[in-house]
Amino acid sequence: PARAAVIGSGEVAALLAYRLGHHHALGYELVGAVSEESAPPPEGLRVLGRIDEVDRVARDEDIDLYLVALPLEAQHKLLDCLVRCEQVDVDFEFVPDLLQLMTRRARVTDLEGFPLISLKEFPLTGWNAVLKRTMDVALATVALPVLAPVFLAIAAAIRLDSPGPVFYRQSRMGRDGRVFPMLKFRSMRLDAESESGPVWTREDDPRRTRLGAWLRATSLDELPQIWNVFRGEMSLVGPRPERPYFVEQFTGRVPNYFDRHRVKSGMTGWAQVNGLRGDTPIEERTRYDLFYIENWSLFLDIRILFLTVRAVAAGRQRGAY
Repeated sequence: PARAAVIGSGEVAALLAYRLGHHHALGYELVGAVSEESAPPPEGLRVLGRIDEVDRVARDEDIDLYLVALPLEAQHKLLDCLVRCEQVDVDFEFVPDLLQLMTRRARVTDLEGFPLISLKEFPLTGWNAVLKRTMDVALATVALPVLAPVFLAIAAAIRLDSPGPVFYRQSRMGRDGRVFPMLKFRSMRLDAESESGPVWTREDDPRRTRLGAWLRATSLDELPQIWNVFRGEMSLVGPRPERPYFVEQFTGRVPNYFDRHRVKSGMTGWAQVNGLRGDTPIEERTRYDLFYIENWSLFLDIRILFLTVRAVAAGRQRGAY
């Protein structure tokens, strides 16, 4: 096997060293690491020398290949490493420090000798998007008349239970940051946020009406969103839409949060069928949403719809309050 060494430190270098050390079929013998004195090498690797000694280390350790994983702030040393490696005839490959920007596989294309790296590769484009929209329209068209008696029964119960309108329209942010009015059956008092302002619902929320508590527990308050799906503002399956007030807060705090808005929001989603509803960590919900976006397929949508219907029918919608 080729004798290889990692140049660099930090998360990228550690991940690279781990994968090389656990995938012997790649044909590399990982000898150690070259890093700055102030930056420790990946855990478990022998320190071979400093970055400005890559040529000496290559001769002393009989290195065949250097795998460079320098952090962004040290990229200016890349050219010096290249020159030193060429002087001792050592192969040289590098990994750009973009892992903190990437949550999915990159796609590399060639433009007359210029490598172009696409970091935002989503499967839900082109004909896949048409296929998903076709399923949304077909199911929404069937569901609206079939569920009409349920709509009427819930509407009548709401009017009898508390004063106020049957439906509640709330601004939510959908695909590409577009804001739309999301429909729900009203489950709270009319003055629910007059004192608190925008807040998430929580278990035993005192702002709920008597009927509203049951509607939320059964997720029947979400049924009017089928109309949002029919109008094209939402999809049956996708990341749950959030209020613009919270989106502004999360975008700067949660890595890759806005990538949730690369697709249409959904009535249900991968996070929801895995129990991440209500007042659950937004970081964890975002990870599940991004997994769905990156791995979308029609079969995955059908699976999520099946799991949602089964959970609602069995009364096992965890966090639905």
